[in-house]
Amino acid sequence: MPNTLLRHTLATVAYRGGKAIRDVPADFGSFRAGPSSRSAGEILAHIGDLFDWAYHLANGEHIWRDVAPTTWAADAARFHAGLARLDIRLADATPLGFPAEQMFQGPIADALTHIGQIALLRGLAGAPVKGENYFRSEIAVGRTGAQQAVPVREF
Repeated sequence: MPNTLLRHTLATVAYRGGKAIRDVPADFGSFRAGPSSRSAGEILAHIGDLFDWAYHLANGEHIWRDVAPTTWAADAARFHAGLARLDIRLADATPLGFPAEQMFQGPIADALTHIGQIALLRGLAGAPVKGENYFRSEIAVGRTGAQQAVPVREF
């Protein structure tokens, strides 16, 4: 199957990112670590931008577009939709428009960094994400939606 490692990475992003963005406090989208930092909502919208960019890269187009944050729920749905769209493209046998390594080192790795920022902001906002042994998590290629497996070992 083409691009299996990238697809597994997307499933991992969906699992870990989904855990960080669900069940947040009502006003969490506007939460900031400091006055000059991005809000949680701005970070989530940026992650959506990254997966839009990655999809275009997969098709050989270097297209970047900043999309302003909307609501937390809408931007969370955009996050999962972007992952699903890219996963479907990666499952296709059509060659990638840019090397898989560059797609990982650019938009995908950047998204992982920003998911960590959201998790950190949740702790600062008093709504921490439970730790988990992610090595044992049930992560499956193609599972990119908001519905994820139940954690195997949280702490």
